Amino acid sequence: MTTHIEKDPHSGTETTGHVWDGLRELNTPLPKWWLYTWLACIVWAFGLMLLYPSLPYFTGYWHGLLGYSTRTEVMQDVAKIAGQRALVMDKVAAASFEQIRATPALLAEAQTAGRTSFANNCQPCHGAGGGGRPGYPALAAGAWLWGGRLEDIQQTLQHGIRSGAEGARDSQMPRFGVDGVLKPEEIVQVASFVMTLYGTPRREASAETVAAGAALFADNCAACHGEKGQGNREFGAPALASRTHLYGDSFEIVQGQITNPHMGVMPAWGGKLDPATIKSLAIYVHDLGGGE
Repeated sequence: MTTHIEKDPHSGTETTGHVWDGLRELNTPLPKWWLYTWLACIVWAFGLMLLYPSLPYFTGYWHGLLGYSTRTEVMQDVAKIAGQRALVMDKVAAASFEQIRATPALLAEAQTAGRTSFANNCQPCHGAGGGGRPGYPALAAGAWLWGGRLEDIQQTLQHGIRSGAEGARDSQMPRFGVDGVLKPEEIVQVASFVMTLYGTPRREASAETVAAGAALFADNCAACHGEKGQGNREFGAPALASRTHLYGDSFEIVQGQITNPHMGVMPAWGGKLDPATIKSLAIYVHDLGGGE
């Protein structure tokens, strides 16, 4: 590379003195319009930097001469929407379920609020769409322990189940194995009979085993679960003669539940959600498909 500065013989423009493989670089000035636009952009950017939040420093950042904040703007919008929503939700709180059902606009608001609140608070346990999972009821299945009417669902949401809150749903199943109420072989017999109520009889169980289990069931379980395993909502006892089971339907799970039963807890949402939101949740859960 050479650095001999000369004029280009064709254009008469002075070169920069840079030559690569016989090609000389012309020292052509920038177009004035481009240069002025570039300078204007610099001035504009500097002005924006002064007027709006921009440069960070050790203890914070430059807030700008205008004091503008997108966070403040968003919070104002949120507060405005919350105020508008409060007007509608106050109507939901004051109305009965029948009145909400009879008012399409109010029902739409309640369903929307219920769907949002369900996704934020209930879905992690009960699954999307109330599909449930082991230990967490399938709300869309209609297998209600305490009833599936709107008022029943509202009561459960408000006070919870075994939550310790006043008015909470509460039921206790005896620990037949841990407390020695039934012997291990008797638990096998009862579990074998329960499997017949499930509709999936245990192949290894003889007729004598099932018959012995039926007798034990009548003496120890029928008072809560019903003589035919139909359940009892007064005690929150599940229907055993069903295809929907909270913890599963295998023999091992049934045997374990009789031996040392699970006692699930549902939070009392009354202290966390306002009455209108709980009522909206009850409507949404009821509309999942299992409501009565």
